[in-house]
Amino acid sequence: MGESRQELLGWLNDLLQLKVTKVEQCGTGAALCQIYDSIYQDLPMSRVKFNVNTEYAYLQNFKILQTSSAPSDCFAKHQIDRLVPVESLIKCKMQDNLEFLQWTKRFWDQYFPGGEYDAVARRKGAGVSAAAPAPAPVTTSRTSGAGAARRGTTPTTAPARSVGAISAGGGTASAALKQELNTMKETVTGLERERDFYFSKLRDIELLLQQACDENPELEKDENNLIKQVQTILYSTEVCSMLLEGSGGRMLMGF
Repeated sequence: MGESRQELLGWLNDLLQLKVTKVEQCGTGAALCQIYDSIYQDLPMSRVKFNVNTEYAYLQNFKILQTSSAPSDCFAKHQIDRLVPVESLIKCKMQDNLEFLQWTKRFWDQYFPGGEYDAVARRKGAGVSAAAPAPAPVTTSRTSGAGAARRGTTPTTAPARSVGAISAGGGTASAALKQELNTMKETVTGLERERDFYFSKLRDIELLLQQACDENPELEKDENNLIKQVQTILYSTEVCSMLLEGSGGRMLMGF
């Protein structure tokens, strides 16, 4: 039987000098890359991104471990006969990441050469201040619920107050509050549908860009091509979006 989640997290944080709090966070691929770097110390850690929160970024990390299009990845180079279940891991589900981390720990126990491993120096300080974030559903930055979602809370304060008032009151006021609550529910449902619709469109675009980069890796090296510009828009933060709006798009297009 493999180690428990807490045992694995304790070992992982001690080895890599991180503050990972959940096994699911291994789905970003960053910590896994560095575990194998502690064994072989030849992974390109400068390419490993710790503070990321998109599946596209996770895939770039996992490509360093294993990819069918690059025989120089870690698993191929060191002849590790194990398929990395990337598509499952990047979903950041607990069970999938727990099983692969348990296998990785057994592999590390067998092949770690011993001695001191300076994890912070190898990654040049990245990922020390905070653990890699667990993925969250895509939200629109201008909606009132986005700030609450980024703080780890659920934006349901207004409906909760309405329910409390309904249980305490009665008559006309109660009926009005029930109507208000129903209206809020319909609004939330509509917003969720709209969010899912646009997210699916963005995901389709992301997959097309990823396919193009896989077929022609040279595209990722050109910082000024159309693919890079679209990726900049897809993965820009709220601050970047405000800057882009203020500049009328000139930051991307160079006008």
